Amino acid sequence: MKHFFKVFFTSLICFSLVVVGGLWALNGMDGEQNVDASDIFNIISNNKDKRINVLLLGMEHEHSDTIMLASYDTKSKTADIISIPRDTYVDRDGFVNSANNKINVIYTVKGIEGLEESILSITGMRVDKYVTIDYDGLRAAVEAVGGVEVDVPFHMRYTDPYSDPPLDIDIPEGLQTIDGSNVMEFLRFRKTNYAGYKGYDEGDLGRIEAQQNFIKAAIKKALSFKLPKVVAEIYPHVSTDFTLSEATSLAMSAIGFSADNVNSHVLPGHTQTINGLSFYLINQEETKDLVYSILDIK
Repeated sequence: MKHFFKVFFTSLICFSLVVVGGLWALNGMDGEQNVDASDIFNIISNNKDKRINVLLLGMEHEHSDTIMLASYDTKSKTADIISIPRDTYVDRDGFVNSANNKINVIYTVKGIEGLEESILSITGMRVDKYVTIDYDGLRAAVEAVGGVEVDVPFHMRYTDPYSDPPLDIDIPEGLQTIDGSNVMEFLRFRKTNYAGYKGYDEGDLGRIEAQQNFIKAAIKKALSFKLPKVVAEIYPHVSTDFTLSEATSLAMSAIGFSADNVNSHVLPGHTQTINGLSFYLINQEETKDLVYSILDIK
């Protein structure tokens, strides 16, 4: 278990920080949806002996507020993380263009198995295991490594008293350590509602870039620790279906893993407003190209 805790498990926890609390409210553009995943799945099945796909969820109460798919190649020791916007459109019997077609609803009504089926239909990648972490776990993870140094690009200021819990973001510009007291606020910030302040010029894309930089810094710092204390603090906030034997086996393959071998992606697509609702519609061809690139398929 030593290598598992030090490398894979801790990395998964860090991965789960990437888009926790993501407010995937992009503005409408035309796009495509729903990938015919059979050809991708057939290829992945043939690579099963060296690759493991893990579904990572950041939980807000009973809702999957963050959805990521991490694909780890045990031979090349590289990991690719695909962030899946919470407004991603999924086909569901009995529903068309309603809030029930958003992927973040699936976990609430169908559980982890239902969400895994949706991920398969979207990407062609079958989920092998899952890991979930809640808000308290997010803060505990960052506290356990003593915070993460970040160069905040501008003064982040935003409030939302109706958020649960109420949101009050006030993070000054400059080089500083983001810790458990403000990590959620840093990762959630996208725009301001205060005169004289600013948000990311690229909106959600700017925030995603900041989150990805943060996660890589967090992984590097976590991997430099002796981690029994880290694991002890995070574990109560984590749920997973990894068994001890699976974790141990995976740990052996993870020896030599480096944060430099982590590649971050966003599920290709566009946003579009339908029936007054904002949906993220998948671009079929670009998603297929992304998966083929991850699998190194020519």
